[in-house]
Amino acid sequence: MYEELHVFTVIVEQSSMNKASALLNLSQPALSRKLAKLEDEIGTQLFRRVGKRLELTRIGQLTYEYALELRQLHRSYMQTVSEFTATGRTTLTIGASLTTLQTTLPDLIQQLTSTHPECDIKAVTGKTHEIISYVREHRVDIGIIASSIDDPTLRCVPLFDDHLLLVLPRNHLVTDKGSLHIDDLNGLPMIMFSKGTWYRILTDELFEKHRISPDVRMEIDSFEAILRLLHTCRAGTLLPKSYMRDQLLEDNELIAVPIRELEEAKRTTSLIHIPPASLSPAVRQCINEITARFH
Repeated sequence: MYEELHVFTVIVEQSSMNKASALLNLSQPALSRKLAKLEDEIGTQLFRRVGKRLELTRIGQLTYEYALELRQLHRSYMQTVSEFTATGRTTLTIGASLTTLQTTLPDLIQQLTSTHPECDIKAVTGKTHEIISYVREHRVDIGIIASSIDDPTLRCVPLFDDHLLLVLPRNHLVTDKGSLHIDDLNGLPMIMFSKGTWYRILTDELFEKHRISPDVRMEIDSFEAILRLLHTCRAGTLLPKSYMRDQLLEDNELIAVPIRELEEAKRTTSLIHIPPASLSPAVRQCINEITARFH
């Protein structure tokens, strides 16, 4: 059936039996037999004639879309086989936003490297809308983004919910107040993440909602740099819970303070990919392992 589907896609793309016959180096009777065989297997006509033109039926359109997915899957499969045959290795390219690169991706890469030592894992960073485009355009195999999307061309698998924590130097004066409220951030010296990411957008939305005006001392695009500067600036920060580790707090002499309003502001980190039929078996297996990790 694969050969007949290939013939069918060429006919569609050439919009002519004559041109398709010449391109495939098949006689017109042979071409017609292959098309008839495919229509017999499917059980309906794929084309209707409108004058001298061939026009796809609704089933023909669905069959063409399926054939394109199958062609892409075949190419991906052959590329994977070629890579593995030549080097004994495969490649997985992950697209991630800057924040997920610093929070979620390190643990995932460690897991995948452990279970698939033959796989070379690459990472491409960008803003969320850029990662979505990279996945759609097959520039990356999968994307990890800090949001959920509704896109008919992609699959979106929720992994986990995340929220912000207030992080302070252990000896900060605010820590003497006991439990803290969102209003305690008003006027508080803070180091913020650079603008443009989901994390900074979420932070700004929180401040606007609760009419909070912190004393922003710096804006930096590295969580590690922010943590190192908190003592120097005698400041606090808001960081995703997924990034914080007990050892990280201990090493930097910091504390993480939960605040109810911060816990209520959740974002879902998701895995996105093209339909499974267009993915190589290796990529599908990695997706299953990532999904299983969080469910």
